[in-house]
Amino acid sequence: MTFSKGTNASTATLTKLRTPESYCPFSGMCATCLDGCPGFCEIGKSAVRGKEVLYPQPFGKTTSASQKDYPIDYSHFNIMGTAVGAHGIEADPDKAIFPAVNLETYLGANKDLKLTTPIVVAAMGSTNVAADNWDHLAAGCAISGAGIAIGENVCAMDPNVEIKNGRVVHSPNLAKRVKDFQEWSQGAGFIAVQANVEDTNLGVQEYALEKLGVEAVEIKWGQGAKDIGGEVKLNTLERALQLKSRGYIVLPNPEDPKVQEAYKAGAFKEFERHSRIGMVTEEGFLKRVEELRAAGAKYVFLKTGAYRPADLARAVKFASLARIDLLTVDGAGGGTGMSPWRMMNEWGVPTVYIQSLLTQYCDKLAARGEYVPPIAIAGGFTLEDHMFKGFAMSAPYVKAIGMARSALTAAMVGKNIGEMIKSGKVPNEYKKYGETLEQIFINASVLKDKLGDRFAALPVGAIGVYTYFERLSQGLRQFMCGARKFSLEYITRDDLVALTPEAARVSGIKYIMEADADEVEKILG
Repeated sequence: MTFSKGTNASTATLTKLRTPESYCPFSGMCATCLDGCPGFCEIGKSAVRGKEVLYPQPFGKTTSASQKDYPIDYSHFNIMGTAVGAHGIEADPDKAIFPAVNLETYLGANKDLKLTTPIVVAAMGSTNVAADNWDHLAAGCAISGAGIAIGENVCAMDPNVEIKNGRVVHSPNLAKRVKDFQEWSQGAGFIAVQANVEDTNLGVQEYALEKLGVEAVEIKWGQGAKDIGGEVKLNTLERALQLKSRGYIVLPNPEDPKVQEAYKAGAFKEFERHSRIGMVTEEGFLKRVEELRAAGAKYVFLKTGAYRPADLARAVKFASLARIDLLTVDGAGGGTGMSPWRMMNEWGVPTVYIQSLLTQYCDKLAARGEYVPPIAIAGGFTLEDHMFKGFAMSAPYVKAIGMARSALTAAMVGKNIGEMIKSGKVPNEYKKYGETLEQIFINASVLKDKLGDRFAALPVGAIGVYTYFERLSQGLRQFMCGARKFSLEYITRDDLVALTPEAARVSGIKYIMEADADEVEKILG
């Protein structure tokens, strides 16, 4: 069998097979490739459009994630409940009710960075789909008490950025993104500014700390979707030249007269902007952390991607040495605004596997009494059962769940439904609830009471994010109540069982037929 799905044809790249019912599993080609076919598969379209077909399309309107069916995922584990006792609350049926479950979590080396919703939206960068929905997403995180990071390349992609002596001194775009969170903050959660190679060279984080009132910054090593630098498309020659002048790799070279001639003739319509890959060393990392703290950072985070196990070990160890305030680990298959499609499917350590390794590495440090940073695990988490499993798999180290695509989906849907309500074109699926904002959005009245007169200015997509997070929170509380765990710190690895011996071997979680074996013997005598 093949674990890969959609080889040579996928809705992500807008490609399809002539004979989808009869194809070669490994190559993805039609079993019979016919002379005369217009070639709408990836091979065929690549013969016409070349490297354009590397990426999910249409750029700026979509987010994407891997279709690969990994041998083990979180569905291979089940959550265990019990009929006995309660942790974190009195074992009284009138008190041990699911609304009483406490979901507050604390990040930071000093455990002083509070989240009331244990979710971190793990960096939205310079892609159009992130920029077009940022105000909705940031405000939604702020009113929910969640964390959110501004991703890479935002300053240099700002058409109106001011750069002097190679350093950013003013960026209206970054300033607005920070403000979109700050003005809706309810006192919990955070806004962090991430940086890659180009951002670091431009002094983006120092600018954010000194001028924008930001307290948290994030060093980026990578993400789950790819192991190269950030990428976007540019639809004008002027933008391509501008980004080239700011130090980016731009393909094809917009400074080449022949390339300019081809662009003007309509041979192609988009340029590609690529970021550089970083070069990690222990000395360089520790030095950068100290630089950021000296520049005023109250919290310094690290985000790493689905690199090989040795790199995960480096991330854990370096984060320990530097007493990092949050380590985000993103598993393969992670979401993207733009990454090479086949790379998304065929590289890196998938989330269950990387989290299993992460647990082992943290255990090694903890056994020696070394500092283990608060951890957020990311890579395909979307629903409350995923969240519980994410906390349990690496208990007690995971303090938050990283999400991106799902939170952005909630923001986009909220925004779109809000616009439909204004135009009087509400879809029938939602029209059955009414025709006003308060009737259609189940939590609109709650937020109206909470925000008072400010509610009218709230981006509508923020209601979508808040409502989605509220659903996740209630669902998570219900799972935790059933497991008799009334606060996140009480969740343990034995709250999960593996459904297959292979899942048990990889994760170290007990196989379901072996769980509770010692206790069973005591009970049965």
